[in-house]
Formats: sequence, structure tokens, C-alpha cells
Amino acid sequence: MIAAFPSAIPLQGLIGGVMIGLSAAILLLGIGRIAGVSGLFARATGASDSGAPRMIALAFTVGLPIGAFVAASVILTPMRMTASWPLIIVGGLLVGFGTRLGSGCTSGHGVCGMSRLSPRSLAATATFMAAGIATVTAMRLIGFGS
Repeated sequence: MIAAFPSAIPLQGLIGGVMIGLSAAILLLGIGRIAGVSGLFARATGASDSGAPRMIALAFTVGLPIGAFVAASVILTPMRMTASWPLIIVGGLLVGFGTRLGSGCTSGHGVCGMSRLSPRSLAATATFMAAGIATVTAMRLIGFGS
């Protein structure tokens, strides 16, 4: 375990990263589409008319939480939520707004765009990382989280 990250689970993180990269590669090689989760979610819910075929977007969107549940069950890693449901919902809505504003999310820009050396994705990922670090620092300074 890394001292700066006492709750880090590096093996599970590595496996998750490989699975994300593998699913992005399958989608790109299979139908030539970028695996941007926010775009797939928008397509699956009807908020967007462009992108992957709707059934593929729906299968990908539904499969994400099911895959996480199955993986957690197999690995027997206890899942715990330390934030309240209202905070999670507000955070999710803000992330959704930000991904639409930035024309993509961490999976689209961070996984697929970075691997293609897209300048737009490099800038977007740097912005995501800076905003995430600033948010966590601010929340810890005002007493949220540990």
C-alpha cells in the first residue's frame, strides 16, 4: 500500500484500467467508435442523436454498473460509499454538465483521446486532473473526506 494513498488497491486499479482499455479497443476496432461514456450515455438516453448505434450505447451504459458489480463480487472487495446520496447526485449532475460542456469525459478524452495524441484531449485531460485535484484539496480543507 502506498503511504500517500492508504486506501489504494493497486491490483484492482490495474485490472480495472486494463478492462477499460480493452473495452475501448473492442468498441474502436469493432465498430470504429470512441468509447466516451458521457457520449454513449447521452446516446442511450436519447439526449444525443449522433454517435454509436443506440442499442450499442444502451448495452455499454447498462453493462458498466453490472460489470462493476460482478467484478466486485468476484474480487470480494467491499464497496463502500463515504459520501451522502444527495452529494453523489449533485456531483453526478455536475460531472454530466461538465462532460457535455467539454465535449467528452475522462474515458473519451483520457483513454481514447490521449492514446491518439489528440491535442484537444490532452488539454481536456489536463483540465480534468487540475479541477479534480483542486476540488479534493478544497473539500478536505473545509472538512469533507479524510
